[in-house]
Amino acid sequence: MTNALDTTPSTIDRIRHDLVGLKMPRALEALDHIVRRLEQGEIAALEAMDILLSEELTLRENSRIKTALRMGRLATIKTLAGFDFSFQPSLDRDRTFTLAQLGFVARREVVHLLGPPGTGKSHLAIALAVEAVKAGKSVYFCTLAELIAALARAERKGRLQERIRFFCRPALLVVDEIGYLPVIHGGGNLFFHLVNARYEKGATILTSNRGFAEWGEVFGDPSSAGYPSC
Repeated sequence: MTNALDTTPSTIDRIRHDLVGLKMPRALEALDHIVRRLEQGEIAALEAMDILLSEELTLRENSRIKTALRMGRLATIKTLAGFDFSFQPSLDRDRTFTLAQLGFVARREVVHLLGPPGTGKSHLAIALAVEAVKAGKSVYFCTLAELIAALARAERKGRLQERIRFFCRPALLVVDEIGYLPVIHGGGNLFFHLVNARYEKGATILTSNRGFAEWGEVFGDPSSAGYPSC
């Protein structure tokens, strides 16, 4: 009687060689264990193939997510599962999980997370960004101070439009800590230049410890007060 799958040493060696050639390290690592299960009758041939491919796909997906998180400057990973909603009973849990479905990213909308320090705004913003990365969306995270500093530096070098285009590329831009630090002179204009450039081109999450009525003070421009919510 012949096995449904030939597992002789020569065949296994060829499979190993092919997995190396196909650059499938996780499948190569899992091969011996899967073959043992197959030989012991624990799994069928098709199931063995399915497990082997799933192992490799999981590794590649995890690698993709890890790279995307690093490129998006999401060094500290937060999740919705790790958010203590009991600590913030006023927060609409259902609305938050609706945001996690990323409809606002598809519609290229702006989401504002406003509240006093310590209420979890950054946690939620990062958690939503992580969900976007998992869904294959490009993400970039920065504080307002970092954003304006980058734009101001580019302006001094005559490369402002190039930097604006850079910040317009991500499907989701997260700007954290609006109102925590003073904005440099002209920083408000640079920020709103970017906001206008991203309009209907990408989604944005803005977190702030200041209400809209105070944004004119934050940016040093009374016309910024009452910045509209989208």
